[in-house]
Amino acid sequence: MSDFEFVFALYSLLLGLSMVELLGGLGRALEARFAAEAEKGRFAIGSLTPLLAVFVMLDLLSFWASAWRVKADVVVSSAALMAVVAFAGLYFLAARLVFPSHPEGFANLDTHYFRVRRLVFGLLLVLLGAQLAYFLNHPDLSRLLFRPFPLGMTLLFVALVVAAMWVKGRRASIAILSLLIARYVVANLIV
Repeated sequence: MSDFEFVFALYSLLLGLSMVELLGGLGRALEARFAAEAEKGRFAIGSLTPLLAVFVMLDLLSFWASAWRVKADVVVSSAALMAVVAFAGLYFLAARLVFPSHPEGFANLDTHYFRVRRLVFGLLLVLLGAQLAYFLNHPDLSRLLFRPFPLGMTLLFVALVVAAMWVKGRRASIAILSLLIARYVVANLIV
């Protein structure tokens, strides 16, 4: 087993649990919706929380793919393992916050979105900053960052995430989340 395989196993486990958390949250929300329908209750999943879940999942996948680019640099050490746990642990926390533990406590999950969005988006910005700092310390990787397309996509990402943290309206939030999702689709289809 190579150093990369050893470290990546831990990274994959934690990021995989983040994916499970997102999908499990969606499942709980759907169950709450079905229960509300059966009991003639009121519960709406809304648009914002599912869009946030899709965005976080795409962001998570991009970081998972980025790990492949650094495979030659990975060395097993306590520092590397702690960095992986800290990094992937923040992802798990962000994923965990996307859906509430008890969605039935909300009439509409859009309310939950507005409660957690700043923390979730803030965590994603911290993770981006950590990735950029890592890339900037490696000459081959830093050259990739300053090409026009990656630089533009990174700046667009930051601008949209900051806007998503502060915009107050539902429609504007849907538009920003849709643009964030489209940004990943475009970046992955072109690159």
